[in-house]
Amino acid sequence: MAKIMISTSNLSVQFGKRILFDEVNVTFKKGNCYGIIGANGSGKSTFLKILSGKMNPNSGNVIIEPNKRLSVLEQNQNEFDEYETLKTTIMGNKVLYDIKKEMDDLYAKSDFNDDDGVRVGELQNRYEEMDGWNAESDAASLLSQLGVNEDLHFIKMSDLEPKTKVRVLLAQALFGNPDILIMDEPTNNLDFETIKWLQNFLINYDNTVIVVSHDRHFLDSVCTHISDIDYGKISHYTGNYSFWYQSSQLALKQRAQQNKKAEEKKRELEEFISRFSANVAKSKQATSRKKMIEKLNIEEIKPSSRRYPGIIFNQERESGDQILTIESMSKSPICDNLNLILNRGDKLILFSKDSKITSSFYDIILNGTNESGSIKWGSTISKSYIPNDHDSFFDKDLNLIDWLRQWANTDEERKEDFIRGFLGKMIFSGDEALKSCRVLSGGEKVRCMLSKTMMEESNFLLFDDPTNHLDLETITALNNSLIKFKGNIILTTQDYEFANSVGNRVFEIGPKGYIDKLMKFEDYLADEKVKELRDLIY
Repeated sequence: MAKIMISTSNLSVQFGKRILFDEVNVTFKKGNCYGIIGANGSGKSTFLKILSGKMNPNSGNVIIEPNKRLSVLEQNQNEFDEYETLKTTIMGNKVLYDIKKEMDDLYAKSDFNDDDGVRVGELQNRYEEMDGWNAESDAASLLSQLGVNEDLHFIKMSDLEPKTKVRVLLAQALFGNPDILIMDEPTNNLDFETIKWLQNFLINYDNTVIVVSHDRHFLDSVCTHISDIDYGKISHYTGNYSFWYQSSQLALKQRAQQNKKAEEKKRELEEFISRFSANVAKSKQATSRKKMIEKLNIEEIKPSSRRYPGIIFNQERESGDQILTIESMSKSPICDNLNLILNRGDKLILFSKDSKITSSFYDIILNGTNESGSIKWGSTISKSYIPNDHDSFFDKDLNLIDWLRQWANTDEERKEDFIRGFLGKMIFSGDEALKSCRVLSGGEKVRCMLSKTMMEESNFLLFDDPTNHLDLETITALNNSLIKFKGNIILTTQDYEFANSVGNRVFEIGPKGYIDKLMKFEDYLADEKVKELRDLIY
């Protein structure tokens, strides 16, 4: 039986009158990877802070097995600005780092005495037992694997680009093989290659991992269990996120089928488990750890209380054959002489290592600000655009009903019931629809933008990283709606599952060129010839 590495005993957390956790008793075992999920505001990040000792519960305890080391992926990117990159990485093993620092301080003493010599000897023995003499080379190797080049290992963190800082902090969390690894949104600001490296690392990791992430592909790749926060409790479910989602939806459907016999429901659940287990066994992520899927059982399957938005993108009219033609487009920071012909039904994944390039592309094709060449939209095309930065849309003193009414075209559309219908689909019901648009969270703003897009009924959707700030429920609903959408799409996203399931064509732009391939995103990243081309455009 696997050892319990960390657990909670009657853990309760309350903010004012709001109870976040109510006497939670949960265990996390060695060799398992637990994906913490829950609606926005359910307490996922708070729970990780309590486990890591950065926040105290109102009552109850966190118990860590004696002599086990816990490591946390830090979210404050500026916390280590005064330290060199390599030293920041080694600081991930605090005990090892403190031993080395004490030895260095003792050696630096001008009045070094016999007692100091005895202490240094003790420290050296401990340092050697912890393989400390290889710490620098191990840290350097880890940084290099994460794409942090050797010429950056001895410069201060303050001089690194934000994306590189994230990789160093990731290396810090992973350094020294911690017994318990806690990560809050580890894929944020990582490119797909680094995420893939991290996935492979965690798949083969022998210790305990506890992670919060909105990246469903990441959760599916690394998780052996899903830990669902619901009604102030935490429940473990064997399997990855897709299994949890599909099984909970099946259980919800069965609960609605009151007349269905218990034997039929049981047989349906057994068939679902059998199909899912077979798919996991065939998947590219299948490893010895994924054999846990064989332990799936019917008793674990329960309907979720989650509310999923109702996202449906209808087209007021279908597009004609002429969609979008770009000829010899040139505009910094995009490469020169860019050409693109979009065909009916194309769902294009717009992709670049530099987000400034993709955002500039949207600006150019929508506003015609290219320096040369031509951009021609088909006469039947109607466009809806959700930019990466949409704060300017909400710089008004309007409630959500009046905010959405700005884009209504007819008297019927201006009626409150009509407006409320679109807001309600995005879970703004009752008094929620009367709140000021100025006080919305990041996720609420995106949901409002999706309400606007649904109401516009355009046949061409342009989304620049729409999953930022969204919870898993909205991401899943949006993903499903874009798969079903019959019109054209240009989509930029950091969500692998989103890109792979929606797109049928990939268009990658670099400062030195571009690549246009009619293929799924997964195949694009794996194609050896494409990899050679990608090296040339950056």
